[in-house]
Amino acid sequence: MVERMEFSSLIPALVALPLAGFLISGIFGNRLKSAAGFVSTGAVFLSFLLAVVSLAAFHPMERSVPEIVTVFPWISAGGIQISIAYQVDQLSLYMILIITGIGSLIHLYSIAYMKGDPGYARYFAYLNLFVFSMLNLVLAENLILLFLGWEGVGLCSYLLIGFDYHKDSAADAGMKAFITNRIGDLGMLLGIALVFWYTGSVSFVEITEAIPETPTFRYVLPLAAFCFFIGAMGKSAQLPLHVWLPDAMAGPTPVSALIHAATMVTAGIFLIARLNPIFLSAPQVGHWIAVVGSVTALFAATIGLFQNDIKKVLAYSTVSQLGYMFVAMGTGAYVAGLFHLMTHAFFKALLFLGSGSVIHALHHEQDLRNMGGLKNHMRITWVTFVIGSLAISGIPPFSGFFSKDLILEKTYAYGTLFYGIGLLTALLTAFYMFRTVYLTFYGSSRVEGSKASHLHESPAVMTIPLVILAVGAAVTGFLEVPHILFGGSNVLTRYFAPVLQRGTEISSMIVKHSLDGHASSDPSTEWILLAVGVSVGVAGIFAAGVVFLRNRNIPRDEESLTGIQRILAKKYYIDEFYKNFIVEPILLLGKFFADHVERNFLDFMLRGTGRVAVAISLVLRRIQTGVVVDYAILIVFGTIVILSFFLMRGL
Repeated sequence: MVERMEFSSLIPALVALPLAGFLISGIFGNRLKSAAGFVSTGAVFLSFLLAVVSLAAFHPMERSVPEIVTVFPWISAGGIQISIAYQVDQLSLYMILIITGIGSLIHLYSIAYMKGDPGYARYFAYLNLFVFSMLNLVLAENLILLFLGWEGVGLCSYLLIGFDYHKDSAADAGMKAFITNRIGDLGMLLGIALVFWYTGSVSFVEITEAIPETPTFRYVLPLAAFCFFIGAMGKSAQLPLHVWLPDAMAGPTPVSALIHAATMVTAGIFLIARLNPIFLSAPQVGHWIAVVGSVTALFAATIGLFQNDIKKVLAYSTVSQLGYMFVAMGTGAYVAGLFHLMTHAFFKALLFLGSGSVIHALHHEQDLRNMGGLKNHMRITWVTFVIGSLAISGIPPFSGFFSKDLILEKTYAYGTLFYGIGLLTALLTAFYMFRTVYLTFYGSSRVEGSKASHLHESPAVMTIPLVILAVGAAVTGFLEVPHILFGGSNVLTRYFAPVLQRGTEISSMIVKHSLDGHASSDPSTEWILLAVGVSVGVAGIFAAGVVFLRNRNIPRDEESLTGIQRILAKKYYIDEFYKNFIVEPILLLGKFFADHVERNFLDFMLRGTGRVAVAISLVLRRIQTGVVVDYAILIVFGTIVILSFFLMRGL
């Protein structure tokens, strides 16, 4: 009873704090001025503290059932009853710790990064609304509340990406993100409709219970899973709905960290994990999730090789790493996917904020060709950025090594083709990340003009988050360690067992997909896989060093590249394809309807209706003479007509 009372107050307060920060910064921001940043940061940090208290109160290693916290009834229509209710379990607690923890660091970093911006208070209001929407998404007890949070983060991403709305590039990027995500959201809506139609409920607990008890629902499970998969593809930027994510770099750099690290882009991964009973019961959909994830991971990694904008490199890196997570979820390795979600949150937030520190020092310069030699001027940024790069490259003992190794091990058991693609992606990842490191921090300085004389380390309010994230990127991998190393550790496997167990019980057809961490029966095979994984990472780093340190090659302009290099630099011309074969035809069709169908047909009909009404009114107006004798004649005439009608009927 004590725990129930604790959760009934803790969870709503945890969600409400960012909402309060949004209202305060949004309404009183102009009066608060610089204090708006501290108010918003404080709101998210307090949410993080409440998330820690909630984790301690829940006793996740001992609880096998979720805690449902109902705030108030929301929708009552026909046979459906929906409440604003939150589901507190191992998965939701895991997500809120990541969202509020890393989110508060990004808020703190933004205080200095956005200083002096005329939209300072508006920026922090949007950030708080984003966190509020994300918390509703991951804590939702039902699909409708989850969809409300889902759309909320979509709205906030549009506002934050297009924050500098006076720039055409930012406004266009925001619109691109909004429209692309609507495609995925259509699949999400269809999935919700299918689930409700066959189960009569949108509650996650009731849906899980309905799967084995509703034979008709089991027949449409693959279709429902596919619809939800489409929704996940949109939010998590998988092919072919990935195009919005690189353009999202038009927003301020901390926004990129917030969207690309711990929040919006991981919503698709969370959705698959939350609906694991449905996805585990549709293994054929899981296979296609793995296929799309593998192709996306390799595709984005190849593009990252020839990008010269430091944020674009990290953006395509995010798309690639999300592909890794999709491979894990598709092969049934949910623990591996969620593990990589957390480690990625740390090292990718670190890398984005590190790039923001560089951009801040260079007065908004983002081109790698105009950097170089910065390690002597920005020691903290350099060290933390290298730690993040080592983590994403899978170099031990950093966190990315453990999570990536676990995914590669699971994909090896699932299929050697997926494993091969994963290895090649890991090689390319290490190469393009250390290409970025070498071009930014090593070699001779290529910083031009007055920027070179003003080079300095970022202020403490920006470097402190970098240090904290670097520590997280270095140590969080030890939560899940192969049993061949140091005796092993399976903290996350045991932690997520209650959330995933029900799904495995419902779907006996996919028991071949192990969810129990590094459960390998052959230690020698595991040693080989581990060694190969580390070797490709080291090889990528070494190759980048040979090209950009020893030979001191500086990337050329896109226009001077030829062949495959030009294709990769131009991102396979997918944006051009979408523009020429999808966007432009739709715009032309819209112009045709506007100029011809609407103007010449619809407008003509509407104007014709008006003319008919005017003509009728002219006739009727002539009858209204105001002379009593005329009205008497009309009355007599009308009476004769009515009597004649009845007489004719009588005959």
